[in-house]
Amino acid sequence: MLRMAAMVLAIAGGLASVTTSVQAQEVTAAEARAIAKEAYIYGFPMVDNYRIQHAYFVDTSNPEYKGPWNRIFNTARVYTPADTAIQTPNSDTPYSFVGMDLRAEPLVLTVPPIEKDRYFSIQLIDAYTFNFDYIGSRATGNDGGSFLIAGPGWKGETPKGVTKVFRSETEFVLAVYRTQLFNPDDLDNVRKVQAGYKAEPLSAFLGHPAPPAAPTVDFIKPLTPDEEKTSLEFFNILSFTLQFCPTDPSETDLMARFAKLGIGAGKALDAGKLSPEVTAAIEQGMADAWADFASLERQFAAGKVTSGDVFGTRKYLKNNYPYRMAAAVLGIYGNSKQEAMYPVYYVDEEKKKLDGANRYTLRFAPGQLPPVNAFWSLTMYELPASLLVANPINRYLLNSPMLPQFVKDADGGLTLYVQNESPGKDKEPNWLPAPKGPFSAIMRLYWPKDEATEGKWTAPPMTKTQ
Repeated sequence: MLRMAAMVLAIAGGLASVTTSVQAQEVTAAEARAIAKEAYIYGFPMVDNYRIQHAYFVDTSNPEYKGPWNRIFNTARVYTPADTAIQTPNSDTPYSFVGMDLRAEPLVLTVPPIEKDRYFSIQLIDAYTFNFDYIGSRATGNDGGSFLIAGPGWKGETPKGVTKVFRSETEFVLAVYRTQLFNPDDLDNVRKVQAGYKAEPLSAFLGHPAPPAAPTVDFIKPLTPDEEKTSLEFFNILSFTLQFCPTDPSETDLMARFAKLGIGAGKALDAGKLSPEVTAAIEQGMADAWADFASLERQFAAGKVTSGDVFGTRKYLKNNYPYRMAAAVLGIYGNSKQEAMYPVYYVDEEKKKLDGANRYTLRFAPGQLPPVNAFWSLTMYELPASLLVANPINRYLLNSPMLPQFVKDADGGLTLYVQNESPGKDKEPNWLPAPKGPFSAIMRLYWPKDEATEGKWTAPPMTKTQ
């Protein structure tokens, strides 16, 4: 069993050290199991978000490090199998990132005018992993502007020169930029767009003196993805992140329940003071959470739950924490359905899991290509890591900008070949290389049309061929 000392959370010059811990006699084993399950489902997206943002903006020795908080980082390339920090990355749109620390003052994101046919989006994600709003082609247009992102403590009015104010309920926010790449020769044009993206504190934007700096944060070490599944330290990382997340009124009772187990802002779960029975119960509660996720994953595979159900604002999700956990496990930072939809392929037409030992086709009948205002793609991921798949032709996806090179069917339809080995030179333009073992494939519809968001269009099945 993992040994864990009581965690002391300290933020220099600001928050006091944490000494609160749970005592063995305070909860029964049954209560501990139920609370641990509920807190794990609630907290998984936040803990995994912390892992990623620690790699991106805190740990300068991490190969995934992007830069310090409140500074934009542009990736002038698409993701490859070498990118391993984030599950199911897209490889259609070069990314830009801003990790925002909004404790001292808001941040202003300035966007240049962008040509009308190039899709871009800036997804604003709070520490709960809610997509609380968007900037971009769909949401604000391609004419450019300056947009203010404010934390929960800022109560100001819209400053001069600011196009729109967006308010976050958490003090740390992630902005994920996606800028469409039409083809490999278009990369220099994407770089020019990215060069026009700007992030600056409100004081700098207005030319005013900067306010006092926020206290320095002593960021604690994150868990690895495997450790997140079983380590009791998970709950202390959750408590750490909750310090920057003022409690929403809808979660007051929830936080009171979590506090019985030493979980919450300013609290610590001291495993050394727990009885063996309560410790085992907490571990069982974590396992219960994963059992619930497995059941929900089967609903995804059956099409009963879709990506459009699990990504969005707090208001849209109605505090459905199992959905929020599933979203984080299956594709953290996925878009809300108005911005993008993600038909997911885990099984074939006969409901059998996809495996590179087999060959598959995906056929769009004439006039039945994914209905989008921007573009669509189909990306391959190896399981269980959910990462891009290395292959001889370095092709990780098929997408609508590639339509001119695809070979059409005799009736005008389109058949894609999803398999490990080449389907033959004549079919290779339509080939999405698969690994030799288990895989999933995710379709992305960027800025989907109403027939997609309203369910009038459905993705075709993956069909196993002989």
